Amino acid sequence: MLRFQDYLLLLITFSSIAAGIAFPRFGRFFQPFPIYCMVILLFLAFLSIPLVDIWKALRKSSRRLLFFTLIKLIVLPAGVYFLFRLILPDYALAAMLLSGISTGVVSPFFAALLEANTALVLILVVLSSILVPFTVPMLVKVLAGRSIEISFFAMMRLLSLVVFVPICLVEILRRVSPSLVRSLIGIRYGTTLVMFAITNLGIFSMYGGYFRQEPMSVLTALLATVLLAVIFLAAGALFSWGEPLENQLALMISFAFMNNVLVIVFSSQFFTPLEPTVAAVYTLPFFALIVPLRWYRKMRASRPGPPRG
Repeated sequence: MLRFQDYLLLLITFSSIAAGIAFPRFGRFFQPFPIYCMVILLFLAFLSIPLVDIWKALRKSSRRLLFFTLIKLIVLPAGVYFLFRLILPDYALAAMLLSGISTGVVSPFFAALLEANTALVLILVVLSSILVPFTVPMLVKVLAGRSIEISFFAMMRLLSLVVFVPICLVEILRRVSPSLVRSLIGIRYGTTLVMFAITNLGIFSMYGGYFRQEPMSVLTALLATVLLAVIFLAAGALFSWGEPLENQLALMISFAFMNNVLVIVFSSQFFTPLEPTVAAVYTLPFFALIVPLRWYRKMRASRPGPPRG
């Protein structure tokens, strides 16, 4: 069922996670780089899809795309928060933050790997990134009754770096040197794996001591994140039911692969150590999701008549 690319992805990502935990001094060198890796990942994602195609898709289905974005940023995190209040109350806030953050810049990579609608995923990355500085503080205030003083301009500056800078760079490069764009597309897969490895080394070197000293807490966090991954996939499938397979996979990917690095960055400033730890631990099911998604694609593709809306 899995392909060679999938096995290589799992090998590199989980070995880099293990290396970050086992050799924190080595991994400390990579700690400043995860944000820049996100920039490179989105830059690589936009290489093969002209911006004009994305604008056409956005104009054609703006209401439907806004509906999916609001489900991702408001309905899903609210539902997750109340569910965790019942079953794992200590993890409710961490679960809501992960659910309510923007779609991750790695999502287009997984969309391409699974032959999903990459343009749809890219649109949701951009839309959710624009709205999340407004939605996350609102959710924390309304649901958890807490105020977080996140600088709007600081958040927009960060999101501009991660989202809009790579978009502009791709468009400039596409006009200046199309041959270079084609060359970069050829090395995109290998470069993406390197970015994953650097990100994991940087993140998990920060939590290596915690992983060794609090194994039971880490195990509980892992169980919580596995449950979250199942919920995200199920929600993506449910809210896109009746869509073509490529669109349904795109929604499942957009819901399950979020910007957990951003959660680590800002939750470490405003909340207890539990919230950034859960966001870091989610990296484990994050990459393992390639297995159920690959299985789901095969199962849906083998049906003689997939559901249509």
